[in-house]
Amino acid sequence: MLDKLKFWVGLTDKQWFNYLASLQPDEVNFWQPGGTTNFRVLQPGELFLFKLHAPDNYIVGGGWFVSHSFLPLSRAWEAFAEKNGAPNHEQLRTKILAYRRDMAIPDPTIGCIILAKPFFFRPDEWIKTPSDWSPNIVQGKTYSLDNPTGHALWKEVTLRLNTIEAQPIEGQEHELLVKTSALYGQEYLAKARLGQGAFRVLVTDAYNRRCAITGERTLPVLEAAHIKPYVNEGPHHIDNGLLLRSDLHKLYDRGYLTINPDFQVEVGRRIKEEFENGRDYYALHGQPLTNLPDNSAWRPAREFIEWHNENVFLW
Repeated sequence: MLDKLKFWVGLTDKQWFNYLASLQPDEVNFWQPGGTTNFRVLQPGELFLFKLHAPDNYIVGGGWFVSHSFLPLSRAWEAFAEKNGAPNHEQLRTKILAYRRDMAIPDPTIGCIILAKPFFFRPDEWIKTPSDWSPNIVQGKTYSLDNPTGHALWKEVTLRLNTIEAQPIEGQEHELLVKTSALYGQEYLAKARLGQGAFRVLVTDAYNRRCAITGERTLPVLEAAHIKPYVNEGPHHIDNGLLLRSDLHKLYDRGYLTINPDFQVEVGRRIKEEFENGRDYYALHGQPLTNLPDNSAWRPAREFIEWHNENVFLW
């Protein structure tokens, strides 16, 4: 299977690369300013490489493809912040609008290529762009291991990956996913150590941008909630997530409501006892979730639901 592996070399600017190389994040958003073209070249777990614009004709790093999504700029900043490659929202907006004609749009939609475990080569490790690279390429190019050029490039990249000194990220050991052929597709999304930003986007898209409890579709008020919190060793996996309206998210995190293993809403009596209110919330008690992921593997896992019921929910 490894001989059929393909990977993508995408063009980016040196400023974006240098900023992220100094940051050394656990994930990045390789954004596209247009927000209209789907990125369908890679499957989850495949390799995405960074090539600088000419005259810097070098491949300088990369990451492992997680997913592609279209997001309002504000949402992309909420999810990834500096991992977008800019120190603040306004500078990111300025960079994006420099590539667009619709300067008046306050919150433009952009394409977001989400990459996990990015790596950034030192200048002395940069790889010269393959000889078949055309100066007319404006976005990127696919390579595969079943041709000599792709195979040679892959060897150069993996050689550098295998010699990179492992740097712990937030107390977690660094894992080099060189054998990505075993991690494609759903299995990658289920088992890979994803970042907080990827979790937010994946959960939002898995629930088709609708609140799991109410079906609300107003994107600015929808938030990806961990069922078992990350601080309690809950993973950034889709089956440990719920997309909830912001008020329901707060109540869920504080234990005023929960869902049971049958995907029904349960609302504790504490809301009424503490606030002498809650009529709208009690109307949800006993109701089934109105919206769940189409993919059953992405639906809330029983182990996380039971953890929340036993450790967070306040009757």
